[in-house]
Amino acid sequence: MMEELNSLLEPGMLVTHPDAPDWGLGQVQSNINGKITVNFEHQGKVTINGAQVLLTIEQRAE
Repeated sequence: MMEELNSLLEPGMLVTHPDAPDWGLGQVQSNINGKITVNFEHQGKVTINGAQVLLTIEQRAE
């Protein structure tokens, strides 16, 4: 189920990591075969296994 929801993530989308809120807002860089690379404000570039972590999609502040 997680993989299906994470498969909707596309480069440029903003996300947060539910288990690491201190990483701040992240921008999806790529999503290839369930491996999602995100550049987080306070953690830098991280590759996440989409089968294990369901990232939360955030809306850009207007």
